[in-house]
Amino acid sequence: MARITYIEHNGTKHVVDVPTGLTVMEGARDNGIPGIEADCGGACACSTCHVYVDAAWIDKLPPKEEMEEDMLDFAYEPDPVLSRLTCQLRVSDELDGLVVTMPEKQL
Repeated sequence: MARITYIEHNGTKHVVDVPTGLTVMEGARDNGIPGIEADCGGACACSTCHVYVDAAWIDKLPPKEEMEEDMLDFAYEPDPVLSRLTCQLRVSDELDGLVVTMPEKQL
């Protein structure tokens, strides 16, 4: 289980425990957190689960794979360093304390 903080674009924080093995996207979906739409259901076929990862966590995450990089091109205002797709971030004990912020909108 990892405690993850999801921050809406307006600053509203949601701190939830997400079971190990789920994705950060599934954690948001299962907890009704607004701002992560996940239209493709986690297939890395859209960019509607885009977030900005807190800078302190960037080096602790696995690197982006090519498919994620390609999908981020379609995201709203992607950041070359901080942007990630939450469907590609598998929850583990090492992600306990992760902080992500949603963009103003999803495309």
